[in-house]
Amino acid sequence: MAREGDLAPAIELPDLEGRPRALSEWQGQPVLVNFWASWCGPCIEEMPLLDEFAREQGTDGVQVLGIALDDLEPVQDFLAQVPVAYPILMDQPGPTDSSVQLGNSRGVLPYSVLLDAEGRVLREKLGVFTRRELQGWAEAAQ
Repeated sequence: MAREGDLAPAIELPDLEGRPRALSEWQGQPVLVNFWASWCGPCIEEMPLLDEFAREQGTDGVQVLGIALDDLEPVQDFLAQVPVAYPILMDQPGPTDSSVQLGNSRGVLPYSVLLDAEGRVLREKLGVFTRRELQGWAEAAQ
């Protein structure tokens, strides 16, 4: 289980089209990895803010990557109603899911991790972001 300062483990998960994507694809720039599920009220509450943050950051800032700990169909249904511009990968919740590998020892959602450009864990957070917290994460990533 990764902790602050550790390199993120090698994680490969399918995207919404079933194509395998490796977390390492985002190395070279900081990444905010947000774990969520379609049935998680607080997760759904923060997604518009995360989408706005991702758009503000553009291609040179902190990249946002969503990982849904859920089944594909409910995720697709949710995203049809509340689309986001950042990539979404799929995983199944469990004792060794990707959120646990990235430090989510309590299994609570939403859970987010900030990785630096080299893939090291800078910060982790349980719960919903505020705009101010997101700005602080963006500053920490620079």
